[in-house]
Amino acid sequence: MRGLDVSAYQETVDWSSVAADGASFAYIKATEGTSYTSSRFSAQYAGAAEAGLIRGAYHFARPDTSSGRTQADYFIDHGGAWQPDGRTLPGVLDIEATPGLPTCYGVSPGATVRWIASFDNEYRRRTGRHPVINTNTSWWSQCTGNSSAFAATNLIWIGSWTGTPHPLPSGWSTYAFWQTSDSGAFPGDQDVFNGTEQDLRNLAANGTYTPPPPPAADAWPVVQQGYKGRQVTTIQYLLKAHGAALSVDGSFGAATHDAVVAFQARNQLTPDGIVGPHTWQALITTVGQGARGPAVSAVQAELKAHGAALSVDGSFGAATHDAVVAFQTRNQLTPDGIVGPNTWLALVN
Repeated sequence: MRGLDVSAYQETVDWSSVAADGASFAYIKATEGTSYTSSRFSAQYAGAAEAGLIRGAYHFARPDTSSGRTQADYFIDHGGAWQPDGRTLPGVLDIEATPGLPTCYGVSPGATVRWIASFDNEYRRRTGRHPVINTNTSWWSQCTGNSSAFAATNLIWIGSWTGTPHPLPSGWSTYAFWQTSDSGAFPGDQDVFNGTEQDLRNLAANGTYTPPPPPAADAWPVVQQGYKGRQVTTIQYLLKAHGAALSVDGSFGAATHDAVVAFQARNQLTPDGIVGPHTWQALITTVGQGARGPAVSAVQAELKAHGAALSVDGSFGAATHDAVVAFQTRNQLTPDGIVGPNTWLALVN
């Protein structure tokens, strides 16, 4: 299930268009610390509901300014309360770095864990439910000492723009929400819910649910607009191999999105612009020694990213063959020097 999260930075949101484009849910920033309430919250919260989206509110934590309990009360009193009406998601504690401030707000890991517990206890006391915790693994590891204290009680909304939710913070084996990118088809940040439509409705009605396990770490990655890096480079090369007139710059912008949509439409795939398992499997092509073209360049770029000393020239010669064999050997694959589906899967991960 696809969704989004927005704040006052998104001054106007056409919620009817968002719903028509496939969003099922939205989280909307309500408060930060105890001195900020989003001027857009009420309109965004009501607009999302009127368009039929299941929606919830989030609070941006400032553990350097006041106690967790105080901020939980401020959040609840300014739109963050949960109610079992079937359309309101549990409130979210968004705790991560703020640009321009110390990464951990000058608060020790132990004190940060106590601060989160204070917020969590107060939110549960007043609403009957634990808040969802929104964070990223890097911040959590550094600023809480990678605490697992909340994994048994609080759902996690993981922020990861790398094409995979892995790795998750300590204690969590799966996730409820995943922020996949800061731009894409919807305004604001792009999110997915780990479950079915009924799971989402159950979460809104009951304030909790049991997420299914996440995709395996060796599954095809999910890559979409807003991503940057080697997986995007590989996608762009493969799109060129299928005839797209596209620059290979490692940045998944509008042109790459449109090329993916066009490719998906030609191949009877859902034309959503998101490169997931089915699109990957349609894009890849088996190549071996003697082959030339953008697909070979994709292989060479991936091999370089995995440590091979190799030129990206689009020509599958002896050096590329040897690099493929070495890669296959390291990854317990048949070392035949031919890049087929299993080798592609290992390369793009």
